[in-house]
Amino acid sequence: MSGSGPEEEETGLQEAERDWAAAKAFYDNLVSKKPRPPKPQHAITVAVSSRALFDLVEERRIYEEQGVEKYVEYQQQNENVTLKPGPAFHFVKALEHVNARLLELYPDDEERFDIVLMTNNHAQVGVRLINSINHYGLTIERFCMTGGKSPIGYLTAYLTNLYLSADSEKVQEAIEAGIASATMFTANKDVAYSDTQLRVAFDGDAVLFSDESEQIVKEQGLDKFFEHEQLNENKPLAQGPLKGFLEDLGKLQKKFYAKNERLNCPIRTFLVTARSAASSGARVLKTLRSWGLEIDEALFLAGAPKGPILVKIRPHIFFDDQMFHIEGAQKLGTIAAHVPYGIAQKYQKSA
Repeated sequence: MSGSGPEEEETGLQEAERDWAAAKAFYDNLVSKKPRPPKPQHAITVAVSSRALFDLVEERRIYEEQGVEKYVEYQQQNENVTLKPGPAFHFVKALEHVNARLLELYPDDEERFDIVLMTNNHAQVGVRLINSINHYGLTIERFCMTGGKSPIGYLTAYLTNLYLSADSEKVQEAIEAGIASATMFTANKDVAYSDTQLRVAFDGDAVLFSDESEQIVKEQGLDKFFEHEQLNENKPLAQGPLKGFLEDLGKLQKKFYAKNERLNCPIRTFLVTARSAASSGARVLKTLRSWGLEIDEALFLAGAPKGPILVKIRPHIFFDDQMFHIEGAQKLGTIAAHVPYGIAQKYQKSA
């Protein structure tokens, strides 16, 4: 029996392309009242693990003590029991509020947040996750369930801008792959979060900026740090792992400003840094200016604890590279996200 020739193969490819185009056209023309996810190339994609989105502490205990089969069995038996919110839940709700406002102002624009559930859960657990997502009215249409394998390799394929997980090892993997990532920690107190404004707080060094200056503090002390910062005041700091996400937030803010909504903008950003303003603050502000980025509020604490300030801000998420700041924030009711980047990690491990 003779094989197919080049012309037949080319015809087959053309038919396949026509079939794909027809299927795509059919899908694109479907009408739904529910907003469809934006195309990944236009979206700001936030990948969230199931343990960051929902409280899965009991389920995790079953997995660790009884193994994967008992875990899957438990999840299937309880798939109609709604999961409680996890540390990233209120942040995701706030992202979706921003999306709703953007759709009101720009109904045909796709530059908005797209939430992806990125989990190493097995597909059999998916029904409970879907039921819980639908119960809370979340718009999460894209899932990546890797059946026990690490999902990190998929982050790039999903064009991820930010990855949030409760698993510090996976977050470290993602940071090393060049993806903005943080480990989520639940607050120790219940507080009320804004329903109308996404509030995001960032540390500076080793979060928005590189750890260049932090290295000098750790290795040479504060006086050398102050001297270094004043000598280099007009030299922008290199970017840190979360600079891109602040940039994404800034782009969306400008869309609201363009519609004369600056005073009613549903996004507010905060810089909460241990730096002193007079001794080392100018370089930070000039760096942001050189990047063309605005920060709504800048708080220089000169070494004072960040927790009490964060209580006043009530951010949906606070990013910091040092665990003692994370723990201090947690104790007073702030949902904190640890960014495992820079020299502080070396000192934390040795401690």
